[in-house]
Amino acid sequence: MIEFDLSQYTPSDTLYLWWLGAPQAPRLIGELRLLRQSRGVSLQYGHAWLQSGFALSEDLPLLRQEFLPTHKETAVGAVDDARPDRWGERVIRVLDKPPRLSVLDYLFYAGHERFGALGVSVSADAYITRSLGPLPQLSNAMQIEALVHKILAGEPVAEAERRLIAPGATLGGARPKALLDHGGHQWIIKFNEPGETIDTPLVEHATMTLAALAGIRVATTMPLKMHKGHAVAVRRFDRDGGGRQHALSARVALHAAGEPMGYPELAQWLRRRGVAAQKLNAQHMQELFRRMVFNILMDNTDDHEKNHALLMTESGEYELAPAFDVLPSAQALGFQQMRVGAAAADATLDNALSESEQFGLRKSQAAAQIQAVCAVVTGWRAHFASASVYAADIESLSCQIDRPFLRDQRQAGL
Repeated sequence: MIEFDLSQYTPSDTLYLWWLGAPQAPRLIGELRLLRQSRGVSLQYGHAWLQSGFALSEDLPLLRQEFLPTHKETAVGAVDDARPDRWGERVIRVLDKPPRLSVLDYLFYAGHERFGALGVSVSADAYITRSLGPLPQLSNAMQIEALVHKILAGEPVAEAERRLIAPGATLGGARPKALLDHGGHQWIIKFNEPGETIDTPLVEHATMTLAALAGIRVATTMPLKMHKGHAVAVRRFDRDGGGRQHALSARVALHAAGEPMGYPELAQWLRRRGVAAQKLNAQHMQELFRRMVFNILMDNTDDHEKNHALLMTESGEYELAPAFDVLPSAQALGFQQMRVGAAAADATLDNALSESEQFGLRKSQAAAQIQAVCAVVTGWRAHFASASVYAADIESLSCQIDRPFLRDQRQAGL
């Protein structure tokens, strides 16, 4: 990797996509172009990648053509997962003040540590990209929290401090966050937002560890005490030792396959594109069913398709990534963000059962899975208390999690 001096960056309508699965040996994938009419970003594979690469997503087959995005202000296919989301864009606007704010420019400014194994370079001859030097350490967490508040307020950040907060521009989602190194691993640290009435990061840690008790693989979390309340550190799952794993959001995967955004559709995608080992693939499909049930019962209605990810293995197959961003939304909406079953997105266990065969489960097996998750969720208050969640926050959340609509379903599922 060759570091690029941002002061030398002039907006261009062309950048280059690189493969960083083995970061010490980057490979050119192809050319990215800004489409001025749609303000989106296209991709055209390079000759070498066409000869020995792989399709980044199903809507990007290995063909010599320019692939165009189907929606305005998006990047095409898997490239869209490499761009920052709302928080990252906000950090870039405040810190970097780019001369142009296009999707292509955001892709470049996001920098080297983005989600998955894709990189963006100013050159087709060498991987020349934005880099911010060594990542901050866990000991910098409180300094970073103060900088987050400056970003939220639109206040200037001193040049010497920018290295602490700028790596967070690579990450998706709307919640304030940063990227740091701890014990030789990368962790995402997520902060409370001003005005939040509960200690959301601590609640996220408690919910994730509760999900693990329900037989759900979760990203490792660690609560961090701040000046007021907590932050939560989440260990990255798209990094494997010194390498990087190609990753797709469920949004990109299902859109590329021409499928609606739904849990049953994602299960069938895993059946078709998942690991060939039948037992492991079945386990991931069934785990997805448990995640859906857990999200329903815990009132996690922010379970949209970007909050589910798929990791490519060395054999080019995909597996379900560990769960992340799992916590009560506390909105009592009564519906999920993804389709659950025959009754669309209705947040009911009957709806979850309606298409359980799509997850490789017979009705009796699905009912047993529901019973197991219900048993774990029934103890949520005690688990949250053991995770040091404040009693007032538990009482506040109980208004949604223990309301009759969910409580009665939970009791019936036992």
